[in-house]
Amino acid sequence: MEAWPFDQASNVAAITTRQVLEDGHPILRVTHYSDDHSWAFLCGTTDNTDDGRIVGMGTALQIDPSLRDIADLPVGWCAWRKSVDSPWQRAKDPSA
Repeated sequence: MEAWPFDQASNVAAITTRQVLEDGHPILRVTHYSDDHSWAFLCGTTDNTDDGRIVGMGTALQIDPSLRDIADLPVGWCAWRKSVDSPWQRAKDPSA
């Protein structure tokens, strides 16, 4: 079994969207927040707070194993891609 890649445990809560959990939308944007080291795994299709959901870090990795590729994302950074077939891009995010 592969080592756990994130700085938060697999049972720690993260932010996602209804679209990811219920509609099967791909995770296309990831933010690693600097204030509390939390993570957000988002689809990029909504900013509506009513669409926000809580997911365990382990569940997010099960939904999208490619998150392992950006698990070393520094705090205060984000990663994004155009589609699941696109490579992850990374940048420092002043709002994170």
